[in-house]
Amino acid sequence: MGQWLDSITGWLTLNPEWLAVAVFIVACVECLAIAGLIVPGTVLLFAIAALAGSGALSLSETLLLGFLGGLLGDAVSYYLGRHFHQNIRRLPGLRHHPEWMNSAETYFHKYGIASLLVGRFIGPLRPMLPMVAGMCDMPFPRFAAVSIVAAAGWSVAYLLPGWATGAAFRLPLPEGFWPEAGIVAACIAVVVGLSLNSSLRGHRRATLWIGCASLAMLITLFIGYPHLNDFDQGLSALVQEHRSPWLDEVMVRITQLGEFKKMFVASAVFTGLLLLARQWRHALFVGATLAGSALINTGTKLFFARGRPEILTDPLTSFSMPSGHASGAFAFFLALAVLAGRGQPIRLRLTWMLLGCIPAAFIALSRVYLGAHWPTDILAGTLLAMTVCAFSLGVSQYRSPLPALSQKTWWLLLPTLVAVMGVIAFTGTPHALLRYAY
Repeated sequence: MGQWLDSITGWLTLNPEWLAVAVFIVACVECLAIAGLIVPGTVLLFAIAALAGSGALSLSETLLLGFLGGLLGDAVSYYLGRHFHQNIRRLPGLRHHPEWMNSAETYFHKYGIASLLVGRFIGPLRPMLPMVAGMCDMPFPRFAAVSIVAAAGWSVAYLLPGWATGAAFRLPLPEGFWPEAGIVAACIAVVVGLSLNSSLRGHRRATLWIGCASLAMLITLFIGYPHLNDFDQGLSALVQEHRSPWLDEVMVRITQLGEFKKMFVASAVFTGLLLLARQWRHALFVGATLAGSALINTGTKLFFARGRPEILTDPLTSFSMPSGHASGAFAFFLALAVLAGRGQPIRLRLTWMLLGCIPAAFIALSRVYLGAHWPTDILAGTLLAMTVCAFSLGVSQYRSPLPALSQKTWWLLLPTLVAVMGVIAFTGTPHALLRYAY
């Protein structure tokens, strides 16, 4: 596969005008029934995105092409299932590998719409579930709505890392950037690896191990952040290079979701709805996670008293480390993801956690984009939220695991939280945009 990948990337390096087409086609194939299981699209997507980030394509163009390619792959897969129905099993590939179809069909029947959203981030299921949805005559408008949401998150998760890597190699960064970035990446990999290993192995105290690992890295970051100045300066410069007026407005709307007063309202609604539904233990877990993150964030921010980047035209007066937006957003969405995963297999619970991290990461990264925080600020906020969430869950499950919420409770919870978040995102934008202008 190495020679094959080198030949493709080598040709695209010599012919960068075809990169846009390549991103679109590879994204489509990665989400296309059967083909997505055979072609190593994930590796190829990263390599092509890195080439795009080296100056051939902007980030918005790369993400849009990946998004549209993924949608086309979903649509073709859905049409195949809708057209052939049960005869789809006779197609080449599926005829000799019936387990591909069986696992996707079982997953779809068990989780319904949620399977299309979560399964998008599970390699073997991603190209098969749209075809199963068509085979089971899922209404196309419903399928299209879920596919759009899933494709948007998927394109960011799979293309942004590669594009950022290519852009980083292109820019003249501080001398110590790459060693410091390597240290940060290695520490994150250790925490994530320990968390995944303890979870997948079903360790009895997996939640405690995750909390301890996050806390250890958080303490290390508090001690060592002065030595990561080149990393902060370099990554901030990389992000600031790609600012634009329309993206400023988008990022301001996103960042408003994490503002303290508005996050307090959303958190109160979240906890209040669980109390209204008489889900006492769930409300205790959510309330402890959200309140604990807010209180500890405020205390540590005063203790470390770190100044903000000198980018804002109207600098904020409060200190920057750890980022309150990052800790609040990750605490909120991780708590929601934990509740969504209750009563489900461990791999599905981990996938819900990944999905919860996506909107929280957007809010956190918006702070670096707008120049309100250093990258290590949002990393500290993220680790703080992970630590509090893990310990709160451990306390809530001291005697027995949290049970899954009923569908009735979810129908009360989700529409209300989506409505609250929508109001928050589209309130007060003109003043906020002026604050974050160049």
